[in-house]
Amino acid sequence: MLQELSTPYCGAPPLPEDVLGRWNLDPLVLAALAAAAVLCLARSPRPAAGLGGLLVLAVIFVSPLCAMSSALFSARTVHHVLLVALAAPLLVWATPRSAPRGQLAAALVCQALVFWAWHAPAAYGLALRDDGAYWLMQASLLFSAIWFWRAVRSASALAATGALLVAMVAMGLLGAVLTFSQAPLYAPHLASTFAFGLTPLEDQQAAGLIMWVPAAGVYLLAALAAVRDLLTTGLRENAL
Repeated sequence: MLQELSTPYCGAPPLPEDVLGRWNLDPLVLAALAAAAVLCLARSPRPAAGLGGLLVLAVIFVSPLCAMSSALFSARTVHHVLLVALAAPLLVWATPRSAPRGQLAAALVCQALVFWAWHAPAAYGLALRDDGAYWLMQASLLFSAIWFWRAVRSASALAATGALLVAMVAMGLLGAVLTFSQAPLYAPHLASTFAFGLTPLEDQQAAGLIMWVPAAGVYLLAALAAVRDLLTTGLRENAL
């Protein structure tokens, strides 16, 4: 029990009245973001996308969302969704299209397994009580997502559509499991949700809905964009 009460990287769970003042000013995080921004401006062919991705990372790790994720599993879910479904594709879009084809299936499986694994209660609890495990979780979530989005970007429109739909199902299925669970699964949040007017189970159900609808919806929208590209290419070929 004492291990579960260890302070997470983002600090102790805040009270509602303290949230807006809980910024994470970790100098290492700030320096890493600043260095990445300079590199993006100097080297990226699409600096706006890169800076957008870094802004999302700042929201995740610097803004009060970091502290909120110590209190609410639903806030942690927003954190993870922003990481894999917004920051990762923006950072990929900021880079040249240089990834070789043929990696899509492996990248898809890797991203899904990493995401599911870190939401297993034991692994999740470890990440919240150990800073090393916390950063391992963040790095593995981000880089597996970057690998996936790079592979999608380099694949044919048909292959990308299929992979995105499978990713949507994987995200939505985990959301459904959490939404319909009859008991709270995450010990670090058993005592911290009540200050925000939620029971631990309600917080977990909200997290499940976030994964099930808006998070899975990102992959659906990307799949629809790939279908549009596929149809556009077909129409051009027919016109020739």
